[in-house]
Amino acid sequence: MTDSIHSHLKELGIELPEPMQPVATYVPYVISGNLLYTSGQGPVLNGEFKSVGKLGDNLTVEQGYEASRLTALNILSQANAALDGNLDRIVRCVKLFGLVNCTPDFTDQPKVINGASDLMVKILGDKGKHCRAAVGAPSLPFDTSVEIDGIFEILL
Repeated sequence: MTDSIHSHLKELGIELPEPMQPVATYVPYVISGNLLYTSGQGPVLNGEFKSVGKLGDNLTVEQGYEASRLTALNILSQANAALDGNLDRIVRCVKLFGLVNCTPDFTDQPKVINGASDLMVKILGDKGKHCRAAVGAPSLPFDTSVEIDGIFEILL
């Protein structure tokens, strides 16, 4: 069996970051039946938060989009760990739930979370098309700009 998703990542020049370890009392992912749930991820690379602050204050929609894109890579990194390095077990991305650290008057949460959605489709193709939520939050842990979790249908 070829590993087409990892090959596609290579073609795109995308490298998955190391999966982030939990920062509190939870696990990074859970498999229940044929569903894989990832805990909320943020825009972290090599243990460093790459995007902190609030959208509508010190961060632009474009910066939020890039933070969301990096967060999606972290979601896929957790999925990769959960699936023993075989992302081809993903049947589809079912749902993303995105939180955006923003000012009360900021209303472009969907544009920010598009960074994650667009990347899922770019990497997984039609299997990456998902339902989602994009919600504003008054604050997020570590003042990170976004937090997103994912649900995937997988082959057992």
